[in-house]
Formats: sequence, structure tokens, C-alpha cells
Amino acid sequence: MAKIVTEDRDIKKILEETKSIAIIGLSPKPERDSNKVGKFLKDNDFKIIPIRPAQKEILGEKAYKNLDDVENPVDMVNVFRSSDQIMPHAEEAIRNGAKVFWMQLGIENNEAAKLLTDAGINVIMNRCTKIEYDKFFKKKILV
Repeated sequence: MAKIVTEDRDIKKILEETKSIAIIGLSPKPERDSNKVGKFLKDNDFKIIPIRPAQKEILGEKAYKNLDDVENPVDMVNVFRSSDQIMPHAEEAIRNGAKVFWMQLGIENNEAAKLLTDAGINVIMNRCTKIEYDKFFKKKILV
């Protein structure tokens, strides 16, 4: 049963099981948070799928105009768009068959969350994938 995920153990499990992440709003500009997070996820062995109209490639990966253009279902949709722009992306995630819909820090949309959980997709709101990943999997360097 899908839900709004808030517990650390559930977020950790999602990150452990996720292989492919469509990043909606991934900027080609290295100074933008979306680019930094996308690069971090790629560097940590996630398959990233940039979703950004008017871009052909971001971070060395083919970019798509929208999630509907992605041929295969993705494990996670990670969204860098404002809260009021979430609903169309939630509908795309349902059509895609995504397992998780993750709204980055500062982004929440309860209407979209209900639509998604009713469709069987887990939702995470107002959290950063990079921060959460670091919390659970940061490698300790022994001196």
C-alpha cells in the first residue's frame, strides 16, 4: 500500500532499492542545486534520466522533454519544480509506472500526493535526495 513516506527506515529502504531516477527540472548549470544533486546521484551509481525541455543532454545523459517520452518505467521521479507545478508531473509519473515520487526540499503538494498514493506510488515531500543519501550511506574514512 502506497503512502506518504516520512520514516527514516522507509526512506533508506527506498534509496537502497532505487536504481533509476528521472530528475524533472534538472538544470544544465553546474551551480544549480538540481545539477549538484543530479551529479551526486550519478556519481553514486544511480541511473539518472534528465527531464528538461530544450536540452539534448545533461551530465552526459540524454535529456527528455517530459517523463512521457521516457520509454521505460523509472524507480523514482525526483522533482525540482515549485509546489504549484507538481500536479502534471504526478500524472506523468502515474502514466510512467514510477514506484516513488520525491519532491525536493521546500516542495510539497498534498493534492498530488493523494493522487499518487491512490495510484500506488509512494511519495516523499520536502526532503533532499542527496542529504538523505548522505545520512544513510556516507562512507566513513578511517585514519
